[in-house]
Amino acid sequence: MQTGENEQALRKILDMTRLISIVVLGIHFYYYCYAAFREWHFVSGFSDTILGNIHNTGLFSNFHKSKLFALGFLVISLIGAKGRKDEKLNYKTAFAYIITGILIYFISCLSLYLKIEVVQTAITYMAITSVGYLLMLSGGTLLSRIIKNRLNHKDIFNKENETFPQEERLLENEFSINLPARYYLKDKIRNSWINIINPFRALMVLGTPGSGKSYFVIRHVITQHIRKGFTMFVYDFKFDDLSKIAYNTWLKYKHLYPKVPQFYVINFDDLTRTHRCNPLEPSAMTDITDASESARTILLGLNREWIKRQGDFFVESPINFLSAIIWYLKKYKDGEFCTLPHVIELMQADYDSLFTLLRTEKEIEVLINPFVNAYLNDVMEQLEGQIASAKIAMARLSSPQLYYVLSGNDFTLDINNPEEPKIVCMGNNPQKIQIYGAVLSLYVNRLVKQVNQKGKQKSSLIFDEFPTIYLNNMDSLIATARSNKVATCLGIQDFSQLRKDYGREQADVIMNITGNIVSGQVTGDTAKQLSERFGKIMQDRESLSINSGDTSISRSKQLESAVPPSKISSLSSGEFVGMVADDPDCKIELKTFHCEILNDHEALKKEQDNYKDIAVIRKLDNSMVQRNYLQIKQDIQDIIHSEMERLLNDPGMAYLVVKK
Repeated sequence: MQTGENEQALRKILDMTRLISIVVLGIHFYYYCYAAFREWHFVSGFSDTILGNIHNTGLFSNFHKSKLFALGFLVISLIGAKGRKDEKLNYKTAFAYIITGILIYFISCLSLYLKIEVVQTAITYMAITSVGYLLMLSGGTLLSRIIKNRLNHKDIFNKENETFPQEERLLENEFSINLPARYYLKDKIRNSWINIINPFRALMVLGTPGSGKSYFVIRHVITQHIRKGFTMFVYDFKFDDLSKIAYNTWLKYKHLYPKVPQFYVINFDDLTRTHRCNPLEPSAMTDITDASESARTILLGLNREWIKRQGDFFVESPINFLSAIIWYLKKYKDGEFCTLPHVIELMQADYDSLFTLLRTEKEIEVLINPFVNAYLNDVMEQLEGQIASAKIAMARLSSPQLYYVLSGNDFTLDINNPEEPKIVCMGNNPQKIQIYGAVLSLYVNRLVKQVNQKGKQKSSLIFDEFPTIYLNNMDSLIATARSNKVATCLGIQDFSQLRKDYGREQADVIMNITGNIVSGQVTGDTAKQLSERFGKIMQDRESLSINSGDTSISRSKQLESAVPPSKISSLSSGEFVGMVADDPDCKIELKTFHCEILNDHEALKKEQDNYKDIAVIRKLDNSMVQRNYLQIKQDIQDIIHSEMERLLNDPGMAYLVVKK
């Protein structure tokens, strides 16, 4: 029992044992250096009698026997010794003292053979032996002060403790994305797989620039889904990085499709390598809500700050105004002139002509009445505030290049139509993001509306740098598209970027309903949020307490973050953390991962070097583009002229003509 009396008794026994050791060594000196002690007059009859009795015990039958006895008692006294623990002490120092002491202790006998006087020989021998004895005593004491169970100082970043088992099986189905990887488990490297077996629950790929989002993840989503027969839409922020991958993969695997899909490209910079497509295709707009949704998308794409102010009078008014114009052109001659360039040009018409035309369409009467009344009542400040913001924003899209692409009709946006499957790539330009992003947002909005329907082919929507376009109701797409076999992949640099461009509420919803997360290096709130999402694992904890009497080491287990925010903030390129979603018929117990995705760099480089450029679609010169631009302007003038003439010549409709 650890009581004060027991410790005191033990200490006395140890002191007594050490004293016996010293006494035995002293008797050894007295016996073998007797001549010197006689010279010093330290002998007597009584001491000789005692020495004789000790000799009869056989202690001096061998020269080293008594020294060994002294050493034995010293070792016994050191076994129970307790000194003040010191973290800096180590076994090497203690054994150096002990071994040196033993050598000196036993080799000291050689000094007895020195050809010097008896007294000097005795002094030399006793001094050397005593030094050896003291060195052994010091080494033994140091040994008792060493902390035997040291804490693990090698793993200073807690790397081994934060490892956990990950999925090592390859789980593949007709929809899955499977990425080979390797991970640490304790001190071993093991192979694993990231199995995104249900991409229809959406995949979000996060990571700061250079973390490897496109190279390690998004490119494999494209190649694997094309290989598995998906129709596809690719939003390529840095055209033509992803488009070239999609194009060459399509060339390689198009024979595997039941019906070969066509490959289309939308690109506003190189008009020879772009198809033309009308995002306001009248046949795809079934009612006025489609026009309203298109108007909202294009205006919020051009004015990002409006996203957070939806519902305000001066935000909703321009949207209603633009909706009215779109729906008017949709109804006029069955949508012959229903294109975005015609909408932009019609908006610029004078108010008399514009309001006259719009009043002829009953379905939009409720939308334009506030504008017409404000105009007729001469409330021009309010009217300009409502309409000018839309006209100014839309005027930025007035360019011959944009008009050329937006006014054609090479293909429709129903990419997953089983009769006409398509792979469509749309390219942005980081230097013209404000303009191109808004137009592409309209394309995507119309495409999503047509794709997210029952009875269509499986499709994959891939958005690189997703926050650079505005897709209204993206959360609804993720929530409902699963049953229609629409897989969505969103590439984002950081959650804060999504919040800035989409507003906090919608951004939070998108983040929280995404089933599959793959994240490279991210920092701040994003890293904290991901760390909480990945949960906690049981980790070992050790603590060391040193006091004057004893050392205490306590070990415990407690739940800590599986992947702490600091680790997510310091991930290397190609290193990813994340969580996958499973299916009822394919359960995945180990959903969380922290691994390095394995790419065959040499094979990918070789493949990339052999890529073909996207084919030239048509030869084009600037005069053709300009002719198209001028023709659109002329179309609007002809519509205004013919409609005004028709109304003025019809007494029953003449009242619709606005004159001021």
